[in-house]
Amino acid sequence: MEEKGTPVNQSAEKLLLIIEYLAQARTPKRLLDISSDLKINKSTLLRFLLTLQNHGYVAQDEYTARYSLTYKICTIASRVKDSIDIRELCTPAMHKISAAFGESVSLAIEQNQKAVYIEIVEGPELMLRTMQRIGKVAPLYCTGIGKLFLLNFSDKELEEYAAKEKMTKFTENTITDLEALKAELARVREDGYAFDNEECEIGARCIAMPIRDVTGRVIAGISATGPTMRMTDAHIQENLPVITRATQELSQRMGYQPDHDLGEAGK
Repeated sequence: MEEKGTPVNQSAEKLLLIIEYLAQARTPKRLLDISSDLKINKSTLLRFLLTLQNHGYVAQDEYTARYSLTYKICTIASRVKDSIDIRELCTPAMHKISAAFGESVSLAIEQNQKAVYIEIVEGPELMLRTMQRIGKVAPLYCTGIGKLFLLNFSDKELEEYAAKEKMTKFTENTITDLEALKAELARVREDGYAFDNEECEIGARCIAMPIRDVTGRVIAGISATGPTMRMTDAHIQENLPVITRATQELSQRMGYQPDHDLGEAGK
């Protein structure tokens, strides 16, 4: 993020813009097309492309003269991915969310169609310690984080999941019907977050938001959980920007760009 008063490097911006443009292109591109789409004059653009070509990031077809990215950039992406510890990445944000809500905050991933909690930041009351612990495995259909992972499922996969999963009714609020679950997931997809409204345990409520990777897939979820007397609609709405901003920033760290616009690089 640009610091106040610190000018950005326009050449670096243009270089990144070219890389992102070629990454999104389905076919190799002509110099003229890239220049027109990015609003960069051809001589400037050619210098950038030659630099990328000399370093092995861009290739030019000898017959068509069109440009495309090479797989070298995938090697870098793979190294970055291997070096990221999702728990280490998320823990500072989890502490901020916990401080805002005054409640316990959990981080979970999906394994074998279950939510697995891999990090917990305890709230000041410590009252939900029995519900949330590292290594705990929970169903997808009745937990806030679990519903986020179900967003990755196709309709067929969701139907197969519902047929195989024993959707136990833990409370009167637990969803155990496929059509009701589909309706719930449609709401989650529209809102961008999921609730557990006393679906696992009476008196406990949580809100969960996804962390997405570069493909848009939900790879982890963060939830804030507390008693219903404190996790009111008003309290959740008041602190919603905190968890929203945190999970969006974490998703961006994982390469997710929901509304990426190539914009105009200038000449």
